[in-house]
Amino acid sequence: MNTQRIDSHQHFWLLSRGDYQWLTPQLDTLYRDYLPTHLIDLMHQANVHKTIVVQAADSVAETHYMLELAGQHDFIAGVVGWIDMLADEAVPQLQQLAGNAKFKGIRPMLQDIEDPAWILNKKLDPVFKALIANGLRFDALVKPVHLPYLVTLLERYPELKVVINHGAKPDIASGDTTLWYQSIRTISEFKNVYCKLSGLITEAGEHTEYKRISPFMQHLYDCFGASHLMYGSDWPVLNLAADYLTWSAYVERFIQDFDSTEQQAIWHDSAAKFYDITK
Repeated sequence: MNTQRIDSHQHFWLLSRGDYQWLTPQLDTLYRDYLPTHLIDLMHQANVHKTIVVQAADSVAETHYMLELAGQHDFIAGVVGWIDMLADEAVPQLQQLAGNAKFKGIRPMLQDIEDPAWILNKKLDPVFKALIANGLRFDALVKPVHLPYLVTLLERYPELKVVINHGAKPDIASGDTTLWYQSIRTISEFKNVYCKLSGLITEAGEHTEYKRISPFMQHLYDCFGASHLMYGSDWPVLNLAADYLTWSAYVERFIQDFDSTEQQAIWHDSAAKFYDITK
């Protein structure tokens, strides 16, 4: 089938902006500019027609930069940005950003916060209430250790729309995945929770074969179903372990025997529904 695809997770960065403290010359493959002009040919080859660009820096300035790019490029269907959720101005800032139709929600960098229970801080409650009130979404950049706390948050705010990034990053390389298997099943029971079929090849390591990753893809499908699972490339971070076309080929292989409705869901419809992409 020839479904037009949505890439639900990719990044852009311009090194000269200075937004990215984590980007150092040691990350050789990533230490260069990655801009829309670098992605467009890959999109065409993979039959991707829309993307969601996701923050890669703890900077509101980067969020505004991504919104500028989205205004210049029609293929960018949405922006997932960042705000300081503990700041006094967090809610007004969120409401101001929500005035841009391409602003879809926020992603705090939870994986880099030392306390895995940080998300349950009651001081964050006004932001979660504002996300719900403004019809915005919460991208959860989490590892397995965070999932039990995310479950508690969802019990507190069942209306919050959440998408798990990168399948919650199972530790494929080490094989220590027991907590991941259990926690993914638990969190998938919340109907407002979706999951991105992305990032797994990076967790597995460079040159990882499909058969090493497919059991994790299968578990995500078994738990979330196609209706709550969405393709994402995680480009250009993906380049640490593979490339854009390799990952799309892995997804193609995984879903090749699914019926057309399920294939369309994973490639397009789940992301379109979650991020409210109508064109």
